[in-house]
Amino acid sequence: MLRFLVRRLVVAIPTLFVVITVAFFMMRAAPGSPFDNDRRLPPEIKANVEKKFGMNRPLGVQYVNYLGGVLHGDFGPSLKYQDKTVLDVLRENYPVSLRLGLTAILIATVMGVSLGVLAALRQNQAADYLTVGVAIVGVTIPSFVTAPLLQLVFGSKLGILPIAGWDNGALPNMILPVAVLALPQIAIISRLTRAGMIEALHSNWVRTARAKGLPERQIVTRHALRAAILPLVSYLGPACAGLLTGSLVVERIFNLPGLGKFFVVSALQRDYTVVMGMVIVYAVLILVLNLLADLLQARLDPRVRLA
Repeated sequence: MLRFLVRRLVVAIPTLFVVITVAFFMMRAAPGSPFDNDRRLPPEIKANVEKKFGMNRPLGVQYVNYLGGVLHGDFGPSLKYQDKTVLDVLRENYPVSLRLGLTAILIATVMGVSLGVLAALRQNQAADYLTVGVAIVGVTIPSFVTAPLLQLVFGSKLGILPIAGWDNGALPNMILPVAVLALPQIAIISRLTRAGMIEALHSNWVRTARAKGLPERQIVTRHALRAAILPLVSYLGPACAGLLTGSLVVERIFNLPGLGKFFVVSALQRDYTVVMGMVIVYAVLILVLNLLADLLQARLDPRVRLA
């Protein structure tokens, strides 16, 4: 176990370094400047502002200084939000994305696994066809189509749910964005679970368990399902990272003050440090959650050995 963790750490550090390097130079290569406004700044004022943030130095020096700050846990100041650091922006807006993402992934996992198991147990029957059809629709219709449709039906036509806003996380304000986030995940999780369950239910060891007279419920829950969710565990790592850091489309459409919305706004405003901070947070989440997925796979499957 310790050797496995050390090896993953050795791989993770260079990976994170590459992500930071690519993101840094891509941001600087984009046209425009964080100090370009509708009203053009006088050259002397713009020079003073760039000097304040160290952007008058050579690009290589800026990169080394930024990397040194990141190593010390300092992501720098925001270039657009006055008197705020990147950590302040992340700290203020991350709870919204965290709450939405956790709620969506929990609902998607419970419903997706349940539908996948039901479809596998009723293979080639009405329940199976219905589940597969719903999954295909959920995967093919993008969030930027689902979100306005739900706003139109439940907000504008029926008037039973707010179409935008956060209101300190009130339940009515969470229902539509959580539904939009969860629907495609339910579709994917149900298909993965269905495929894994069908394979597990036709395996030799399940036949042996049935021959021994074990109850069908025990065979499904304790034996087949444990093997069927192994592909799902691998998928949930990056899926959770994406939901926990906020959906760019959903938070923008529903006007939610989460990381996804601020990522879009900061990218359009060329707020380099905020965008870089969010990229680093997402990369770290991906690495950590993939590590947890590997550990969970080893726990579920005795054939997996961590060395």
